[in-house]
Amino acid sequence: MTNILQIPQESPAVKSQPSPKVWEYLTNIIETQGLIHFSLVDPDLNFQSIRSIRKCVEIATRAGTDAILVGGSTIADQFAVETVVQTIKETTDKPVVIFPGNINAFTQSATAVLFMSLLNSRNPYWIIESQVIGAPQLKLWNMETIPTAYCIIEPGGTAGYVGDVKLIPRSKPKIALGYALAAQMLGFKMIYFEAGSGVNQAVPPAMVKMVTDVIDIPLIVGGGITTEEEARQIAKAGASAIVQGTYIEKECAKDGGAGLKRIIAAAKQAAMEQKD
Repeated sequence: MTNILQIPQESPAVKSQPSPKVWEYLTNIIETQGLIHFSLVDPDLNFQSIRSIRKCVEIATRAGTDAILVGGSTIADQFAVETVVQTIKETTDKPVVIFPGNINAFTQSATAVLFMSLLNSRNPYWIIESQVIGAPQLKLWNMETIPTAYCIIEPGGTAGYVGDVKLIPRSKPKIALGYALAAQMLGFKMIYFEAGSGVNQAVPPAMVKMVTDVIDIPLIVGGGITTEEEARQIAKAGASAIVQGTYIEKECAKDGGAGLKRIIAAAKQAAMEQKD
């Protein structure tokens, strides 16, 4: 029988398992600092330059971000993804983790991949089909993958539209809890609640609290987090990680990252206080 991966079955690339270095790094940050801060970089070079990406990453690193996510809802070609990841790796020593918008978002140069399923999509492509297509390539690369359940909350932004999502209402935290529990029981290592990039409403802290009071795996929260108080409230509610992208793109160059540094510090402090 022909091997679907087109390499011998005894090859180390097939049999070996990637070391969970990024996963261990992230869980250690949760344990010691209370919360992970991810800076999200969109690899679409149609609206930003490599120079601006480098500057944002430099500022975010100085401000105290813990890892860089690379991804976006709109299509970026694989060459752009590779170029952006290489640029980031030349700029910072933080892990560079792919946040895949589609199967063309992968690159062997990344440190790890959030291997995601968009649980509340109406389209099976985003739930499992794209993962089936992408998994063999990640196996060939021996890439570290972090199984992550992805759920989009109102208002949803571009991600909600592109992902053909049945949005979880902001006023229905029990629905969000149901998704989170299902994700945990299915074996995902993390859950990511996304309100949508650039939206004016973050995931409600009350929803975050209801979920984190029950689940045993880390909850990532992203979309619409633009102030210290928003970050503090989400961290206080029990989030294990927050993601900022649009804020970094638009604001960090204005103040050299001073605002971002305050946001990160406020979130981590609130998370540690919540643990105590």
